Amino acid sequence: MEKVKRLLKKNDIVQVIAGKDKGKRGKIISLVKKKGRVIVEGVNIMKRHTRPSQAHSQGGIIEKEMPISWSNVMIYCDKCAKPVRVGKKVLSDGSKIRYCKKCGESIEGK
Repeated sequence: MEKVKRLLKKNDIVQVIAGKDKGKRGKIISLVKKKGRVIVEGVNIMKRHTRPSQAHSQGGIIEKEMPISWSNVMIYCDKCAKPVRVGKKVLSDGSKIRYCKKCGESIEGK
């Protein structure tokens, strides 16, 4: 799989647009850049049966978030109140920001 240049970052609020969790919103916990996947808080939860160990002294069934493809999520804009496409622009002082293509609001300050 090729590396994909993405406009998604850790701690962004995203909405799932495809799959079994379509419509759910959550924060990006981590990015798996080489595979083009993201782990979103409270989305794509799987159950895993584990033995008692040092990390999990009790053992049993543990629920954890699994990665989903970055193409199945879109950044959520608070002003538009919907998932939106994102663009990049360079400000006059030379800094780069991401912005909502619908309303023009900056996404960086969230």
